[in-house]
Amino acid sequence: MNMMGLPRSVGEIYGLLYFSEKPLPMDAVASRLGISIGSASQGLKNLRTLKAVRSMYVAGDRRDHYLAESEFRRLFSNFMKDEIMPHLESAKERIRRMEELIDSSNIEAQNAKFYQIRIEKLKRLTKASSRLLPAMAGLLKL
Repeated sequence: MNMMGLPRSVGEIYGLLYFSEKPLPMDAVASRLGISIGSASQGLKNLRTLKAVRSMYVAGDRRDHYLAESEFRRLFSNFMKDEIMPHLESAKERIRRMEELIDSSNIEAQNAKFYQIRIEKLKRLTKASSRLLPAMAGLLKL
């Protein structure tokens, strides 16, 4: 979770649910980990967004119970599709705007060439990533 910029507690919540034989309600998650209900709520919200946990109904209990996604391939595939690919698409638009700024401004030729070389590198990276990441996500679904 640290690699994704998420708090340690989010990883702890996922770990607890991953090793739990039964789905757990939020208050049980909070008490077992010694964290606040607010922290548990926010962590579970983050994990639901990542599709790392899902809520489910338990007969006779009005509370939501949470179950961890145990298929890591699906987790990584969803993360790439939902978290990385949208940023890649927006990067293409930002690169286009940078090119327009260079074309429309009075930058010295030497500086403009430097910026154009850097932008070309970014374009190659986004183009390669646009091909590679969907292929990787597809492989993970096998």
